[in-house]
Formats: sequence, C-alpha cells, structure tokens
Amino acid sequence: MSTSTPTPVFTPTGRDLSFGGAVASEWIKFRSIRSTWWCYAILLVLTVGFTLLLASSLSVDPAPTGDSAQALSVQAVTISTTFGALVVSVLGVLIISGEYGTGMIRSTLTAVPKRTPALLAKALVFAVATFVVAVISFGISIVVAVALLSGKGLDTDLADPQYWLSILGGVGYLVLVGLIAFSLGAIIRNTAGSVAVALGLVLAAPIVLNIVGVLTQLVWMQNLEKILPSSAGSALAAYPVESPGAPTTEGLWTIEPWAGGLILVAWVVVLFSTAMVLLKRRDA
Repeated sequence: MSTSTPTPVFTPTGRDLSFGGAVASEWIKFRSIRSTWWCYAILLVLTVGFTLLLASSLSVDPAPTGDSAQALSVQAVTISTTFGALVVSVLGVLIISGEYGTGMIRSTLTAVPKRTPALLAKALVFAVATFVVAVISFGISIVVAVALLSGKGLDTDLADPQYWLSILGGVGYLVLVGLIAFSLGAIIRNTAGSVAVALGLVLAAPIVLNIVGVLTQLVWMQNLEKILPSSAGSALAAYPVESPGAPTTEGLWTIEPWAGGLILVAWVVVLFSTAMVLLKRRDA
C-alpha cells in the first residue's frame, strides 16, 4: 500500500510586501530594462545637443541685456523639452504597460495584494529617476550655454533666482509629463494604444487646437490649447519677460509659470487617481 505525499498548501499570512520593499523591487526592475537606459541616454543627448546647436549658431547683434538676455539663456537650455517630453512619455508608458504585455503584473500584484502601493512605488521610482537624469542633462546644458553665449557677448546672471526657477520648471515638466504618460499606460494597459494617446496629447493635440483656434478665431479653443500638458509645461519653464504694448485678445488666458505647474499637477492627479481606481477594480 502506497502513501501519497501531501501537497503543501500556501496560506496568506495577512502581510504583504512593505512599501519600502515594493520600491526596492520596482527599482531593480526599472534599472534592468534596456529601454530605461536607452531613453535616458536619448534624453541626455537631445538636451545637451540642442543646447549646443542653438548656442553655437545664435547670432545676436546687439546682444540683449537684462531679462531678455536671461530669457534667451533659459531658452538655450530648455529648448529640447518638447522632444524630451516625448522620450519620457514613451518610457513612462513602457514601464507599466510592458508588465501587462509580459504578464509580470500578476507577480507584482501577488506580492502586493493591496495593489495601490505597487503602483505608487513604480511611479515614485520613475519620477525620481527622471528628475535625476533631467537635472544632470540641464546641468551640463547650462555649462555649455553659459560658455558659448558669453563668447557672443551675452552674459548670464547665475545669481538670478528666476533663472533657476525656470530651469527647475523644465525639470518639473519632464517629470510631470512622464507621470501623465505613466498614468495613461496604467489606464489603457496596452503599449501601442497608450503611446499613441500620450504622444497625441503631448504633441498632436496642441498643434491641432492652435491651428484651428487661430483660423477660426475661437477664443475658447485657444484657451483649451493653453491647458494641455505641453502648453502648461512651456509656461512652467519660461522666463517671464515684460512685453509692454504687446497686442492682447480679449478673453485669452495668459498662463503664468505657477499656473502652468498647477495645470500639470492637476493632469497627474486626475489621471493617476483614475489609474488607481481601475487597478483596484479590474483583473490583472
């Protein structure tokens, strides 16, 4: 008479992975993906390359002074943010939708049954990494821009706090637009669809609304374009310069840097909250 070996039964202990453990796990996964390194390398090259191209080819005679000089110096550093936003948007989608494509999301949610900490940990790792890479990229670009522009008679006042606020605005824009794309990836859960929606929101929608708004002279449509992520990001990273006598259109909004930041935060809060609710309600 033979006896069968009982199959071990695994029972939950009532404790899931701590948030710190979830962050450590997500960091390991994040740095193990080749697309992470490729996207950040492209972001660095684009940021420094565009600054080098603009600062070296710029011809100003006479050289601007005061706020105009500061604005031009900021523009030389942040000129690549539109393209950088596309890069971090693609990466933001890939790090979440890729798990759905490979099925790894099931292992992630098994380790963190509450689900919300897993999504928060993944977003935190992505945001911090993007912030660090953006700071490094802009830091190198500042050195390049200041050196090249000073050779053309345009001096940058590095003691100006508004200069650094504008640069920080460019960094913040890349982080926040990346989180917007990340949230879209968590909502749609399909890489191709999420990338299409993210790039459409960041790149295509502003162009379409701007063209239609100008052609039709519809003020509400022009205002709608101003609250899209790319327009809000441009306002956040802009160096404010007074333009006396500039023509204005009645009812047309003027987005200040602080307002641009709030608009981007609102986009992130709405989309990320939606992603968390859907993650709780849907199957992996």
